[in-house]
Amino acid sequence: MTFPSEIVYVRILLPYLLGIYTAQFLSEPWLGMSGFLYLLLIAFQIGYVKMKAYRFKGIIGQVIMLFWFAFGILNTLIFTLKSQPLHFSNYPAKYLKGWICNEPQQSKGNLRFEVAIVNSFAHQHAVITSGKLAVQLKIERGKLRQLKYGDEVIIPCNYTNIEVPYNPGEFDYRNWLANKHFYHQTFIRQDQLITLRTNVGNPIIAYALDSRKRQVDRYRKLIQNNEAFSVASTLVLGYRADLSQETLNAYSKTGTIHALSVSGMHVGIIYIFLNWVLFFLDRHRLLRILKCTLICSLIWYYALLTGFSPSVLRSAIMLTVFILAKTFNRSSNSYNILAFTAFSLLIYDPMLLWDVGFQLSFLAVFGLIYLQPKIYAWLVVPNYWLDRLWATVAISIAAQVATFPLSIYYFHQFPLYFIFSNLFILLPLTAMMYLGIGILLLNLNFLAPIFEWIIKVTNSGLKWIAELPFSGINGIWIDQWQLLLLCIALTLCIFSLVNYQKKILFTAFALLCVFQCSLTFQKINHLHQLKVLGFSLRKDYAMAFIEGSAATVVTNLTKADQSFDFFIRPALESLHISKITCINWETDTTIGKFSKREHQLAFHRYHLLLIDSCFDQKKIVGLPYFDAIWMHQNPKKKILQLRNEVIFSTLISDASNKEFLLKKNTQIANKINLHHLVLKKNKAYLVNLNP
Repeated sequence: MTFPSEIVYVRILLPYLLGIYTAQFLSEPWLGMSGFLYLLLIAFQIGYVKMKAYRFKGIIGQVIMLFWFAFGILNTLIFTLKSQPLHFSNYPAKYLKGWICNEPQQSKGNLRFEVAIVNSFAHQHAVITSGKLAVQLKIERGKLRQLKYGDEVIIPCNYTNIEVPYNPGEFDYRNWLANKHFYHQTFIRQDQLITLRTNVGNPIIAYALDSRKRQVDRYRKLIQNNEAFSVASTLVLGYRADLSQETLNAYSKTGTIHALSVSGMHVGIIYIFLNWVLFFLDRHRLLRILKCTLICSLIWYYALLTGFSPSVLRSAIMLTVFILAKTFNRSSNSYNILAFTAFSLLIYDPMLLWDVGFQLSFLAVFGLIYLQPKIYAWLVVPNYWLDRLWATVAISIAAQVATFPLSIYYFHQFPLYFIFSNLFILLPLTAMMYLGIGILLLNLNFLAPIFEWIIKVTNSGLKWIAELPFSGINGIWIDQWQLLLLCIALTLCIFSLVNYQKKILFTAFALLCVFQCSLTFQKINHLHQLKVLGFSLRKDYAMAFIEGSAATVVTNLTKADQSFDFFIRPALESLHISKITCINWETDTTIGKFSKREHQLAFHRYHLLLIDSCFDQKKIVGLPYFDAIWMHQNPKKKILQLRNEVIFSTLISDASNKEFLLKKNTQIANKINLHHLVLKKNKAYLVNLNP
C-alpha cells in the first residue's frame, strides 16, 4: 500500500476515524491494551530500517493503518477518561468552586452558563477536582447579576444528572451535552451564587467575547427592528440572539439555515473581499508574503470573535493552508487539505466527530470539492452571467446532495426549493456580510438602515418561499440502518455516474429500492396502528390516542406552545401522524372511536377513568372496569378507596400533581403491588392496542 504525499492525510484520517468510532464501545481496561499496541507499532516504526521491513510494502501499509487506528482509540479513551478520577461527582461536597467558561445567555427569566470546576469544599477542606457543570440561574426581577466569561464563582453542590429523553422522538439533550463533556446540571437562585474574582479564564477568549459584546451592543443601538438585530448578530458575529421560531422555521424549511450559522461560506466571503482589496500586493514575493500574513491574521481574528466554532475553525485552517500553499507556490490537494483540517480538530477533541455541525460542515465541503465540478460540467453555458448562475446552482446541488442523508436523519425534512432559496439569498447574504463588517470596522453607521432593510426583505422573502405549496417534505424519520443503507446507495450511485459503471448503478438502484420498501413497510404499519401514548412532561399533561395517521391529544398545551413542539410533535411525527386534534381535560367529545364523557374515556377497547378534584363516583356508567386510572391536579380520592370501588390495573399520575402526593401514592402503590406510572421524569406511557 502506497501513501502518495498529496493525499497522506486522507489515508491516515480514515483509520483514525474508525478508531474514534470503535472507542465508544470500549471501556477503561482497553486503554492499556490500545496503549500497548500503540507503543508496539512505534517500536516497529523505529526498527523499520534494521528489520528491512521496506521489502514488504503491502504489509507496511496495513501496519501504518493499524497504527493510526490504535491512536484513534487511545486518544479518544484518554480524552474521555482522563478527568474521571478527579471529577467533582466522585467527591462529597457542600460547595463547588469554578469559573464561568462560556458566555452566559439570558432567556425567559433564567441565565444559563457553564462552570469549569476546580475545587470541591467539604468540612472547610478544599479538594482539587475537575469537570464541567451546566448552571441555570433564576433571575429575580430587577436584580440581574452581571456575570461574564472568566468570573470565579462558588455555588452549592446540589447538582443532578442531566436527564435522558423520556418521550419517543425527543431530542437527546443528555447525549448532546455529553459530547461537550457535560454530565451534570444545577438550578440555583441568585443569592446562592458567590462571585470571587474576574478574568480567571483564557485572556484571548475573554478579549474575543468582550469585543463581540461591544459589537453586538453597537448593532443594538443602530438596528431598530428586533428580528433584524437578531439576524445581524447571528449572521455576522455568531452571537446566538433570540430569533423568533417563525424566522428559524423559514430558514430551515428553505434549506438556508446555514446562513444563520457562521460557517465556511462567511469566512469565504471575507477571504474573497480581502484578496480583492489587497490585489496590489501580488507584484513582489515579499509583498505576497505580507498579503498572506494580513489575510490569515484577519481570518483568524474573525474566527476568534465567533468563539472558534467547529465550522469556522475548519474554514480558517483550510484557508490558511490554501493561502500558504498559493503564496509559496506549493501544489495543494483539496482533499488532503480537508483531511488535514479534520485530523487537526479531531486530535484536539475526538468528540467533535459526533457534533452535527462538524459532520454536515465537512460533508458539504467534500461535496463542493468532488461533486460541484462534475455537476458544473453537465452544461456548457456560453453567456458569462448565465454561466455564473449555473455555477452557483451546481454549488447548491453539490452541497445538498452531500449532506442529504444526514440532514433528513437529524432534521427529518428536505427542502424542495433549496436551489431557488439559495439563489435568492446569495446576493443579500454577501451584501449583509460586507455591510455588517463595514459598519463595525469602518464606523459606517449611515449604512445601518440599508443593512436593516436588506435583512427584513430577505426574511420576508424566505418566509414567502417557505409558505409556498410543496415547499418541503416533512416528517421524514429513518433509523440508523436506513441511514447506512441510504449512504451506501447514494455513494454507489455517484461513483457509478462519475465512472460510467452500469453494474454499480444497478446495485445502487437496488439498494434504493430496498430503502424505499423499508419506508413503505413502515408507512403501512403506521396506517394500521392503534396506540395510547402518555407523555412525560415537566409540569403539563398530555396523552395521545392514535389511530392510523390521526391522533386525538388530551392536553393543556396548544400546537403553538414550545413544549408541544419539543416533547409531543416529534413523537407524533415519528409515528407518521398527519392529523392532530387537541382537547383539554374539561372537554367532552366524540371523534370516531374516541369518546370522552363524564370523566370516562373510551378508545376502541381501551378504557380510562379520569380523576380530579371534581370527580363524581356516582356518574360512572356500566361496569366499573378500566384499563387505567389517570389522576390529575391533586384529587382527594384515595388509592385504597379506589381499589374497593373500581377495577383497574394501572395508576397514572401526570405532572400537574404535587410532589408530595406523587411520592405518597408511589409508596402506597408499592405496598399493594399496584403498577403506578408517574408521567414526570419517567419514561412515557405507551400501550399498543393492535392485536
